[in-house]
Formats: sequence, structure tokens, C-alpha cells
Amino acid sequence: MARGQLRIYLGAAPGVGKTYAMLAEGRRRAERGTDVVVGFVETHGRPRTAALLEGMEVLPRVRTTHRGAEFTELDVDAVLRRAPDVVLVDELAHTNVPGGRHGKRWRDVEEILDAGIGVISTVNIQHLESVNDVVEKITGVPQRETVPDEVVRAAGQVELVDMAPEALRRRMAHGNIYPPERVDAALSNYFRVGNLTALRELALLWLAGEVDEQLGRYRADHGIGGTWEARERIVVALTGGPEGETLLRRATRIADRSKGADLLAVHVTRGDALRGTRPRDLVRQREIVEGLGGTFHQVVGEDIPRALLDFAGAVNATQLVLGVSRRGRFAQLLRPGIGVTTTALSGTIDVHMVTHDQARRGVGRRVRDQGLPAGRRAAGFLLAVLGLPVLTFVLTQARPPMSLPADILFFLAAVVGIALVGGMWPALFAAVAGFLLLDWFFTPPLYRFTIAGQENIIALTVFLLVGVGVSLVVDRAARRSREAAKLGAEAALLSALAGNVLRGEHALDTLLGRLRETFGLTSVTLLERPVPATPDSRDDPADWGIVAAVGGRPCTSPGEGDTEIPAGDGLTLAIRGHPLPAGDRRVLEAFAGQAAAALRRQRLEAEAERARPLEAADRMRTALLNAVSHDLRTPLASAKAAVDSLGTTSVDWTPEERAELLDTAAQSLDRLDRLVANLLDMSRLEAGVLGIAAQPVALDEIMPRVLDDLGGDDGGRVTVRLDPDLPEVTADPALLERVLVNLVANARRHSLPGEAVLVTAGAIHDRVEVRIADRGPGVPPGDRERIFLPFQRLGDRDNHTGVGLGLALARGLTEAMDGELVPEDTPGGGLTMIVALPVHRTEPAS
Repeated sequence: MARGQLRIYLGAAPGVGKTYAMLAEGRRRAERGTDVVVGFVETHGRPRTAALLEGMEVLPRVRTTHRGAEFTELDVDAVLRRAPDVVLVDELAHTNVPGGRHGKRWRDVEEILDAGIGVISTVNIQHLESVNDVVEKITGVPQRETVPDEVVRAAGQVELVDMAPEALRRRMAHGNIYPPERVDAALSNYFRVGNLTALRELALLWLAGEVDEQLGRYRADHGIGGTWEARERIVVALTGGPEGETLLRRATRIADRSKGADLLAVHVTRGDALRGTRPRDLVRQREIVEGLGGTFHQVVGEDIPRALLDFAGAVNATQLVLGVSRRGRFAQLLRPGIGVTTTALSGTIDVHMVTHDQARRGVGRRVRDQGLPAGRRAAGFLLAVLGLPVLTFVLTQARPPMSLPADILFFLAAVVGIALVGGMWPALFAAVAGFLLLDWFFTPPLYRFTIAGQENIIALTVFLLVGVGVSLVVDRAARRSREAAKLGAEAALLSALAGNVLRGEHALDTLLGRLRETFGLTSVTLLERPVPATPDSRDDPADWGIVAAVGGRPCTSPGEGDTEIPAGDGLTLAIRGHPLPAGDRRVLEAFAGQAAAALRRQRLEAEAERARPLEAADRMRTALLNAVSHDLRTPLASAKAAVDSLGTTSVDWTPEERAELLDTAAQSLDRLDRLVANLLDMSRLEAGVLGIAAQPVALDEIMPRVLDDLGGDDGGRVTVRLDPDLPEVTADPALLERVLVNLVANARRHSLPGEAVLVTAGAIHDRVEVRIADRGPGVPPGDRERIFLPFQRLGDRDNHTGVGLGLALARGLTEAMDGELVPEDTPGGGLTMIVALPVHRTEPAS
């Protein structure tokens, strides 16, 4: 059975018209003869949306009871039994009531699609998992209902339902989205112009990425290799040389002229790995391109122009930025170079050749690897000097004497053996010496450097050529083998270094320690100088500071080390132990680049750590101002209104009315007094100057006062069960009473109607645990620490009472009394606050 087709209407915010568009599409399809039913649609009381439902077949919902309340959900079985062509299912990211068929509605939709039924659904951008955290940063509101991006991307059609922020706010103000009592709060919070604009841009960018992927798949499926200039993409080619920064900044200016253009940097690595590149420069250039908002890519290819164009074609690039060749004019006459070749093959891609300071200065000399070490070459010459005379003596003494072809084969075997031991030069020496020995001792006329027979001339010449050829082949094989081993080791080392960075192992000491272990060094020191060193003072230790060092005695200036590697920004890596060959500088530069990056990260983290208290203080100050501007003014306004009413002479108040006004003023002033007391205690806690009068306290004496502060037991809404053998705790009685009052009041506020708050206490080892359990909605594990932050009212149904200090103050006071306050789930649903206090210990009489 073919899988059903999924169509999704994507919106930037509630109220843009996703459900309306879904119902309109359903009606259009029904008018064309498609069997369309409504599986689940939430109109939210909007008359225009409800009008579209008239005349459509609506399937019954399944009813579920949870915690005493009844909920309705999509009935998947009813959809499968009805088996329409298309079913309309609203709110794809919805979380189903526990106990249902699936935990998420998108899983219900997946089952319906697997049955071959098409689905039209809706989702907001804030419900996509990939951008959920970004939306929370924008709006300050966490979204717990999410749907995986893969589910939405798998849809056959994703259509954006868009609306300008001002138009959406007008809809909100006219009451077309939320009831009138929620309009003001929504407009001043979630539906601010800035929030809506950012969400709209986020939705457009997400959908643009999806369209871009679809375009890429279409071009790949149809074998389209040419560039479609649907969107500007600028690719800049980096060689790993110092000119890379110039190219990046030039490419950025080109991208800036095309609003919304993408910037991609690519480095082509040849098969010989790091040869010809500078890892330190590549690290720096990667940081630059990422800082400019672009992306860095690395591809492998022997043919650099072809590799560049293949990459550009794969990403649908429109422009390619290359640097002018560093090769000299004569070298460019012999070979056209990468830029010229790439331009000739670029086709529809525009190529920009950018000049720079390194143009035509040459690519630098390459140090030619000597292949085999000097010891083996010496052994090869020694084997040739001693072995060939011995071989000659043995062959001349052989009885019966061998033929010349056989003697040539023996000498050829000796040349191959010498080539394997000593490489090319000993083998060439052996080939020439063998030629002469064969001519003198084995070729008629003997003991003369003349050759009588033509076939002998041919045989000796072939021997000489074969010997030289074998020497060259063996030497090249040895050279390539050694290069491969060296480059393999470098690649493994850099791979391990990159892995350490990805895993977060970027501490300077760890990085320098790995460098010291890798090369067997005595010490490695990272030095820093605020200003560039002059030739006269660069080795003065007073001008340098040690940032980090591992191993033995550190270097105090670059000149004290055997090798120094500049790391940029006034940093130098000084190495002591033994001089390292020039070929190892590539790896050293990679370590130096990572060391500089690690130092920058370390300093940024330190700056962030120093700024964190200031940020917290600023956040506290802002929240306090908000609290004062709203929550403190409310009771003050109520008290003032009551007093003003009592003071008026134009109204003759009855005794009952006067008593009611006095009671209103008293309650408002009491509430104001509690708020001010909480704020003062919180400020004392933050300053660490709260006085604690610790003494033995019996909980059975505290709880009655707690209930009195709460206005009695509130009709049985608080149940207290204390262990009769409960020991005394060490605490401040007044502060403990306030902690319990705050916790019980909070639990009572969040409990479901008709549910009582249960307070129990028991001794566990040297602690007494007081448990305050409610039967409310509970708090997700990820939000449990947030509820203890000052000025937080997470999950409160009433956001107009209190300043959100209750739980923060309760935890602060508990910890000030050497106690602990932690939350946990209430069995059966709800939240339990556990106050753990130390048992009072009586000092033994002396």
C-alpha cells in the first residue's frame, strides 16, 4: 500500500491563519470530488474558522479522563475505519493526554500516513525542534511541545502562511485570536512587534533552507550540472597561504553587495596531505570565515581546478573568488596555473581573480626529502665496494666457468640488493662498477676494456640500463613509502588534535603536554608579548611573559628555545629539547594555532565568568523594578483607594461598608508588608548579611502557627501528619515558619480544585525531612531549578499576585539554616517540596 501524502501549513506565530488555510484547502478538495474528513480541528472560538467547518464531515473524537478532567483527542481508529482520501489534523506538535495510543500527535499522523491516507496539518515555527531554543531566546517562553524537523521535511508540500507583524497585532486587538481578557497581556509579551518580526524571519529562513534542499535534489535527480542563479552563493578558494585573509575579505564585500548571499570557503587538500599548506593560517582563516557568517569546507582532490568547480557546482555557487597566482612569470609561461585553468572551465560561474601581496613572489622552495637516511646510503656504498669484488672472485673461480648472461644476472641481482639497502646512488655506483667488472673479467677479450662481440655489447648495455632503472624505481619506492609514513603520522596526529578540540579538551596545559609527548621534548612554553618584538629586544626575557608551560625549565624568551613557532597576536611557541626538522613545522604550526585559539577561549571564559555576577545583578535589578512597578503598586493602590473612600464626605457609609473598606485596606497593607519583607530578606540573602538565630525547634509547635498565617486550614485544604516521635531540629523559628508558609501557600495555589495539600515529616538519620505535597500539574524535570530563581512564576495560573520570590526565598532561608530544599514528583501527579533540616544535638555535659 502506498504511503499517504502529507501537506503542512507552517506559521510564524499563532493566529496567522494556518487552520483557516487548512480548512479552505479541505473544502476545495472536497468540491473537486476528493473524500475529505475532519479528524481534529481546534477553532479556538474564532467564528470565521468555525464557519468553514459547516457542511464538512467531522469524525468523533476520543474522550480521555486525566486527573479528574476530561480531554478530547484525535481518534486514530475512527480515521482508519473511515479510510478517507484526506483527513485534516490540526496542531501537529500537540502532546496527547497520557494513556492514549501515542504520546505525540505527529505519531498519530505517521500511523495514518502508513495506512495510505493523506493528511493536511498545521504547525508553528516555534514547535520545530531545531529552532526551539532560538525561539525561547527570542520570546523568553519555553515551548515544551515539539515535532522533529524530519517529520515536517518529509512532507510532500510545506506552505508558509505569512502575515505582517502589524496586521497580526491588529487581528489580536480586534479579538480575532484570543478572548478580550487575554489581548493586553499577549500584545505586551509574546506578540510584541520585535518578537513577531524575528519569528517571521526564522520561518522564512527555515523554509528557504527546505526549498534549497528540494532544488538540490531536483538538480541531482535530473542530472543538471549547470548553475541556477536562484540565490547568490560566493565560494572563495583558500590555498592555506597568507593571502587567504585578503581573499576572504574581498569575497565578503562581494557577498554584502548581494543581500542574503551565502559565503563558503573551501580548501582543496591534495593526496600528499599537508604538503604546501600552513595549518596555522588555515586555522586563522577558518575562524575569520565563521566570524563573517560563512562556512568552511575541505575537499580532497589531485586536480585542484576540477575539485573547485565540482564543489562549486554541488553547492549551486554563482561566483568563485580566486587569488592571483604566486608563481613567477616564467613558471606561468610553462604552465597556465590553477586560476587560468579554473576560469577556462568555469562555464556559467563567474570567477573573480583577486590580487594580493603574495602575487608572483613564488610559492617557496620545497625541501627535497633525501629518501633513505645517510646510514643506509653508507651501508649501500660499503656493500657495493666489498660485495662486487667478492662476487667477481667467486664467479672467476667457478668451475666450469659460467656464461656471460649468467654472470650478468648475478651482477644484476647484486645491484638490486644494493638498491634495496642503500637507495639510488649506491645502486648507480654498483651498476657502473658491475659494468666495468663484467667487461674486464668476463667479456672477451679478457682483462681489457674492449668488447669483441656485438651481442656482448648489447648484453652489457642492457645490464647497465636495467641496473640504473632498478636503482631509480627502488629509490622512488623508498622515498614514497617514507613520505607516506610521515604524512600518515602527521595526519593521525592532526586528527587526534582535532578530536581533542571537538571533545572540548582545549586546556592549554593539555595541548602543550600532548605536543611535548609527541616529539619527546624537554619543555614547551607559550610566550606572549603585548607589542611585536624588535630585532634588538626580541630575546630579552623582560619583554616576554609565560602564558603556559609544561615539562622542565620553561623558556623565558623565544631565543632560549631550540625551535620557535609564531602563533599570532603576539604569541610564540618556544620548544626546548632538540631541534626539529623543517618538515615537522606543519604540525607545530597546527599546535601553535590551536594553542592560540585555546588561550583566546580561556580568556573569553574568564571574561564571561567575571561578567556573570554583573549580569545576574542586572537581571535582579530589572526584575525588582518590574516587581515594584506592578506587584507592589497593586496592594498600595487598593489600600489608598479604600482609605480615600473612607475619607470622602460625599458618601454616607454604613458601618458594614466602613468595616469592609477597613478590612480591604488592612489586607492590602498586610500583603504589601509581606512583599516588602520578602524583598528585604532576599536582598539580605544576596548580600550575605541575614541574621540567623539557630535554636532547637519542634515542628509540632511551628505547624499551627503556619496554618494560622495561612488563615486556618482553609476548609481542610491542608492536611498535616507529623511523626509523634519527631526530634527537634536546629533552625531559626521565625525563618522556618516563613519557609513553610511560602511552600504550603505555593502548593495550595497549584493544587487542583478539591485536592488537599499534604504535609508530613519524619526523621532520616541526622536530618528531619518535611514534605509538602500538592496534587497539581507538577513541574517538568528540566524546569525544576528555574522555579527557585527570583521573580519567576513558572506555571502560575494567576500572574497578578506575588513577585515570584516565594520559592527563591524559601530555598535561600533553608540553606542559611544549614538545610536543603529540593523538589520531586508526587506519586500520582503533582510536586513535592522536601525541606531537610539537621536534627538538634544536645552537647554532652562536661
